Amino acid sequence: MKKSENILDTAKNTILIEAEAIKNLTQYLNKDFENTVSAILNSDGRVIVTGIGKSANIATKIVATFNSTGTPAVFMHAADAIHGDLGNIQKNDVVICISKSGNTPEIKVLVPLIKGSGNTIIAITGNKDSYLGKYADFVLNSYVEKEACPNNLAPTSSTTAQLVIGDALAICLLEQRDFTGKDFAKYHPGGTLGKKLYLRVNDLIADNEKPEVDPETTIKDVIYEISEKRLGTTVVTRNNKILGIITDGDIRRMLENHKDIHQLKAKDIMSKKPIKIGHDEMAVKAVEIMENKDITQIIVVKGEEYLGIIHFHDLLKEGII
Repeated sequence: MKKSENILDTAKNTILIEAEAIKNLTQYLNKDFENTVSAILNSDGRVIVTGIGKSANIATKIVATFNSTGTPAVFMHAADAIHGDLGNIQKNDVVICISKSGNTPEIKVLVPLIKGSGNTIIAITGNKDSYLGKYADFVLNSYVEKEACPNNLAPTSSTTAQLVIGDALAICLLEQRDFTGKDFAKYHPGGTLGKKLYLRVNDLIADNEKPEVDPETTIKDVIYEISEKRLGTTVVTRNNKILGIITDGDIRRMLENHKDIHQLKAKDIMSKKPIKIGHDEMAVKAVEIMENKDITQIIVVKGEEYLGIIHFHDLLKEGII
């Protein structure tokens, strides 16, 4: 075993080798890349992405990226394809074959079968003069000078290059389709990312209490309302009109500034210009307001109607913050 001080040097060298390989890909981009994007955009079918070995692993990730950015895609293992899974390919599908050498036995069997069905074949290969390169309709050159592996054997730089080309395709397709954040949200409804894209303020107040007092309410009852509703605040209203807000902070300041609080009413300590947010605003907008205004609660309204309170903890619980 070599000394541990070599570990960081090896890691840095690996990253630099792969970074250089990715940088060099730009010089291989040509008309075939544009034609590939056009072929996929103009197709009524899906994109079938296939490969074998490590290239198959890369294919699954490219498929996942395509599907999440509006390009319907299916993974098909090259070995399984020639043993029954070839039926996955439909008439109008575009097939992307990934192979560093472009000469594997499975690819040599698969390519003529796909060509015979009339499907467009896109090659992502590091050898444009290979069998795959010669018979593909369009070739995306993923050539790398060397693998990061010191033996130049383990697929490292080459698989990274394949992955980057897949990402470049996905982003070009995304832009050509004017794929927006709202579109993205439809494909990512779960998790924090999805919530940031679709969760609205109204969704967060459904289970919350609605603290509310009249401007003539005594301080004792104001404190009781804040405590009972457990949101750290209460809104001051009359005839369904919002007049102000009283927070825990207002209560503390009142105690600091008034020796006798028994004669005080809600109207005497409320903040008269409370921060509001529309019920149909995105939850991330509430986060932005809270951060900019340095507050932990916002009044939720529909027009001028008071609907409830959204609290910092609501956003924290949902993973928005």
